[in-house]
Amino acid sequence: MSTAPDAIALVHYSICGLNDIPNRRAKAFQLLRRAEHGGEKAFSILVVRWGDRAFGYINQCPHQGVNLDWERNQFLDPSGLRLMCGKHGALFEIGTGRCVDGPCQGQGLEPVSISVIDGDICVSGVELIEDDATEATAP
Repeated sequence: MSTAPDAIALVHYSICGLNDIPNRRAKAFQLLRRAEHGGEKAFSILVVRWGDRAFGYINQCPHQGVNLDWERNQFLDPSGLRLMCGKHGALFEIGTGRCVDGPCQGQGLEPVSISVIDGDICVSGVELIEDDATEATAP
């Protein structure tokens, strides 16, 4: 059974508390989403906390499709002001995901709809597969 797109947009899935990600840091999440034909599909995202705000993107560099983190949860450049692809060194604006330097300059990360609700970081706009036995958090 398929859920209407408007209904999916209204569902918010809590993936962690805002304070679970230190300020000006990022964290990866390995989630499962409902595939177009009802199966499961991996949904690897990253969330950056910036004060009371959070930004989310698919964890995939547009250059060659590799994960951005070169070490677990290491997404930021040495200055801590931009996301960085650990394989190619491409730099992305945190707030927009736009590549400002590197082999994919002018392209951007695919955004994930993230909001902070009552101190929780929530994903919306996608139908996640929830496991009642465990929380949807990073491994």
